[in-house]
Amino acid sequence: MLVDPITEPEIPLNRAGLIDYRSHPFWCQKYCPSHEHDSTALCCSCERLEVILLPYSLSFVLKSRNTRYIYLGDGRNLCLDCLDSTIMDTSACQPLYHAIRDYYEGLNMKLEQQIPLLLVERKALNEAIEEDKNGDRHMTDTRGLCLSEELLAILTKPGIGGNQLTGMRTHPQKLTTRCEVTGILVLYGLPRLLTGSILAKLLMHALLCLKGFQNSSPGVEDGICQVFSHMWLETEVMPGIGNMPSSSGDSSLLSSTKKGRKSDFEKRLGEFFMHQIAHDKTYREGFRAANEAVNRYGLSCTMAHIRMFGKFFGH
Repeated sequence: MLVDPITEPEIPLNRAGLIDYRSHPFWCQKYCPSHEHDSTALCCSCERLEVILLPYSLSFVLKSRNTRYIYLGDGRNLCLDCLDSTIMDTSACQPLYHAIRDYYEGLNMKLEQQIPLLLVERKALNEAIEEDKNGDRHMTDTRGLCLSEELLAILTKPGIGGNQLTGMRTHPQKLTTRCEVTGILVLYGLPRLLTGSILAKLLMHALLCLKGFQNSSPGVEDGICQVFSHMWLETEVMPGIGNMPSSSGDSSLLSSTKKGRKSDFEKRLGEFFMHQIAHDKTYREGFRAANEAVNRYGLSCTMAHIRMFGKFFGH
């Protein structure tokens, strides 16, 4: 059963006669390990298990499946707290999409290209991710995908023999690669802050692609994109804070996406998404290296170094 973290856990003893329970690393929600494998509903956004507070006890126990959490129809459940700020379709996401583009423009990183955005269901996203694996670059997130293609061009000039042109024969002169971003896909049914953090990451992938950062390794690219996603969340959850990474000449790190006052839960939810970015096992090392570089050398210097050498300082 699920328990109130303030009270003594009322969880059955295991075979050794000990209380065995799990605790969520951020929300501190305590629960029996069996709920990791049974049909207990888990919110796909905040990752909290579905619980109910009994009138005669301070202990939390399971509710019947999907009576309090909303089932999105593709294997995902969403709690009512996260549902309050959920973005369900592409049109509803457009203001957030343009606000994040403005955020990057405020960092002197303007996206010149108008990139199509589409919110999709999980099946469509998974199919797109599988298809994208056949390409050369993987700018993906489990909840979003930046679609791109590399265009190879060979510049030639007429061959010259003595003092005359030698007909139509040409000699290779230069090999160039150009990246084109064709679209951004994001999973529908996620809260505004989570949708925004995914968009911030994917739009940074698009910026790196369009501005000629193809020499950087996937670990470096993912790391710096995670940092920008984390930075955007900071400006949303803690606007006007003074401990943002130095921009070294970039005029503004304040978000232009602030849309009124957020509830206490939404602020806490944003802190949870920041916690996820910082502790994600897949991108953790890249994020830490990128964050250290930005804090030590500033945003502009770090980006210039990545563009020139394809790596972070000291790596």
